[in-house]
Amino acid sequence: MDEQLEVHVGRLLRQQALTLATAESCTGGLLGHRMTNVPGSSDYYLGGAIAYANATKVALLGVDAALLAQEGAVSEAVALQMAAGVRERLGADISLSTTGIAGPAGGTAAKPVGLVYIALEAEGFSRCERHVWPHDREGNKEASAQRALAMLLEYLSNLT
Repeated sequence: MDEQLEVHVGRLLRQQALTLATAESCTGGLLGHRMTNVPGSSDYYLGGAIAYANATKVALLGVDAALLAQEGAVSEAVALQMAAGVRERLGADISLSTTGIAGPAGGTAAKPVGLVYIALEAEGFSRCERHVWPHDREGNKEASAQRALAMLLEYLSNLT
């Protein structure tokens, strides 16, 4: 497919009269940037939160502080709560979230550099994927945003 993912998902969101919100940690706003690069995206993209610090995840997205302490920010459970929180707060039909370790530092044996969780939530649906990208910081962010948009495309394609 030659068309950029954000253009394709935007068209499907518009056709299906659905809205999107994003909650980003490791991608630092890259998802929102890509969505808003599409002319007319205000028809379906409501906005997002860049919740980089744990306190911001709690305050803006309603992530459970005890869960953060137990699982860590880079976890499936936190990614799912981020997606649920932004969807609820912005009143979107669908939400995407990203949380991970972009690198080059910050990794451990259990949670290596490049580890990212990407979650998608909609009414009656939630999904989270775990990836370990092999790139540098920018490459890990780009791979995460690209996969998040691909997850959204897959979800929207299955609705039709």
